[in-house]
Amino acid sequence: MLDHIFISVSDIKRSIHFYNAVLTPLGITARLDYDGKNGPAGHPDLKGFGADGRMFFWLREGDVTERSVHVGFVASSKAEVDAAYAAAMGNGASDNGVPGARLHYDPNYYAANVLNPDGYSLEFVHKNWQHAQ
Repeated sequence: MLDHIFISVSDIKRSIHFYNAVLTPLGITARLDYDGKNGPAGHPDLKGFGADGRMFFWLREGDVTERSVHVGFVASSKAEVDAAYAAAMGNGASDNGVPGARLHYDPNYYAANVLNPDGYSLEFVHKNWQHAQ
């Protein structure tokens, strides 16, 4: 399990709007702004997202190399996968794999893939064996 991830984005306001829309269907609704001047010298300003008292997904404005990042977000149902995909597509993402079974992994691996506005690969995934039925 990851504790946190930072990704650089080219337009912080656009990215905050995008991730607010995309992560909400997955239950990731907490937001926190961290002022870099409170950290060690050179620490970037961060925009955090999280749930259940944890902030784990952070944005920082900076240089972007397309497709250099892939982030898989847990969805607790197929409906959450579909909702996150629809939110992403409605907020500037590009399709990179419509919602459906990913049989090359497992018949019960249901996911959708998009490229965010900076070209990063995002996956919304429901693995039913990881959730109570």
